[in-house]
Amino acid sequence: MAKDNSITKDDELFYKEISLLLSDARKKTYQKINSVMVETYWRIGKRIAEQELKGKGRANYGDYLITNLSIRLGNQFGKGFSVANLWNFRQFYLVFPDDEKLYTLCRELSWSHLRLIMRLEDEQAREYYLSESRRENWSVRVLERNIKSHYYERLLSSQSEHKHANNADNDNALSYIKDPYVLEFIGLPEDIHGKENILEKALIDNMQKFLLELGKGFSFVGRQFRISSETTHFYIDLVFYNYLLKCFVIIDLKTDKLTHQDIGQMDMYVRMFDDLKRGKDDNPTIGIILSADKDETIVKYSILKENRNLFASKYKLVLPTEEELREELEREKWIVREQIAYYSTVKTET
Repeated sequence: MAKDNSITKDDELFYKEISLLLSDARKKTYQKINSVMVETYWRIGKRIAEQELKGKGRANYGDYLITNLSIRLGNQFGKGFSVANLWNFRQFYLVFPDDEKLYTLCRELSWSHLRLIMRLEDEQAREYYLSESRRENWSVRVLERNIKSHYYERLLSSQSEHKHANNADNDNALSYIKDPYVLEFIGLPEDIHGKENILEKALIDNMQKFLLELGKGFSFVGRQFRISSETTHFYIDLVFYNYLLKCFVIIDLKTDKLTHQDIGQMDMYVRMFDDLKRGKDDNPTIGIILSADKDETIVKYSILKENRNLFASKYKLVLPTEEELREELEREKWIVREQIAYYSTVKTET
């Protein structure tokens, strides 16, 4: 009688179980090795800093100390102990001197993550990237891109602008909105005026990266999403649902400068969506107009300053230089200061 060597469902489950055991073991081994190495780098950095203090009266003692340490460690342990790396170890300790926090850093983030974050001068920015890298499981590439695009600063810019613009506190939603959005990953030229369909298709084709740029909690619902009144059909460019905010987020794409007609249209879309699509357990719908540019006078005097769920943000199709982003954020801060002065005057007069 011939033997039946066909693979059964039970065999498949058995093989998958063994595979999962091995994958889990490799992951735990990597995490353990990473944790030990990160802790070791921190302790090396601490000893370098302590030894430097002993020779602080000697000229260029720090350079001498690290150069000679690099030579000795290289001879004994091989690669990985260059002068640059030893300076990194020292900086790691100086930036994160709290040994109680070290356990969390070692356990949840790789040395590559920490090396990027520790170079940031702003302590609040460092804390943000540490927290989000752990919570959202950012890869090193995603973290590097977010730092270069000033992800944290762009969130702050939008929060400050909108809080003072509508004179309302909406921290929960504001913590998810950026200005500007950086969309360099879609690979389009900067001049696509009047071609919203091309921008929309490029975002759909790069949806995974767009979701990362939007931030945490977003899931894609649909494009050209139809909502209908008794007599007319309307089509919303992009619709998302944010499971953390527990609400729909609708996006209207504009490849030209923002107009008051665009704002009125989005206000109507949000109201219709709330009336026709919002569930009884959903929070109010958020509307974002994503435009190539915006006239701050229109923003200032439009319903944007009254509606706490309506936002206007710019997008950029190339990754700006650090200087360009800094100038953009400074311009937004200036606008916020002007708005604060304006509302203070109005309040005093009333």
